[in-house]
Amino acid sequence: MKEIIKRVVEVAYKSREGHIPSSLSVLDLLYVLYEEKKEKIILSKGHASLGLYAIMEHFGLLEEDLNKFCEFDSLLGGHCTDKIKNVEISSGSLGHGLPMAVGMALSYKIQKINKKIYVIIGDGEANEGSIWESALLASQYNLDNLYCIMDYNLSGDRALKLDDIIKKFQSFNWDCRMIDGHNHEQIHQWINVESHIRPVFILANTIKGKGIPMMENNPEWHHKIPNDEEYLKILNEL
Repeated sequence: MKEIIKRVVEVAYKSREGHIPSSLSVLDLLYVLYEEKKEKIILSKGHASLGLYAIMEHFGLLEEDLNKFCEFDSLLGGHCTDKIKNVEISSGSLGHGLPMAVGMALSYKIQKINKKIYVIIGDGEANEGSIWESALLASQYNLDNLYCIMDYNLSGDRALKLDDIIKKFQSFNWDCRMIDGHNHEQIHQWINVESHIRPVFILANTIKGKGIPMMENNPEWHHKIPNDEEYLKILNEL
């Protein structure tokens, strides 16, 4: 994982773009999902696109040149785009990924297609009404082929506290689990849990900026790029 973290930092440093801490908080979740070759993976918190692209590159799924991240003629922008092969949806406008995942999951049910949908949302996204409308709809149609994973890095709590998120999703009739979002064994276990009739919600406790001490849980770094001195310090620590 350290090499992938280095890659994220390197690309952000050279391009002077990217949300590094947000990318790092989802890195382990994305790694396990792609390692297991899950068929439909949606990153709803699209500003973590650099993390997604670094993982895709690691697994040989990125046809674009990551070194051109955020260049004028590159498809690899600061938010995810479905113009790139293996990226399911364009995202970044928060609150859109889960509704689209619900639509896909329902479509599979209607067509009797045996596939699962995995969508990663940020905790800040749960301030959007569309998240809870989607949660109701998924429960109404018993979408047991839908897995919603919340990257709970606490960044949203600075604006509006979510309190007991598990209890909230349980009240919407979802099967709920809480895991360490950086523990690969736990991630492997719970993304494969079977639900008989209900959609699955996984609260993944994560650290924003995981792996880089100066960035961990430090809101200053949300969209900040390291200078030369900070960059060298990060590389030495890694």
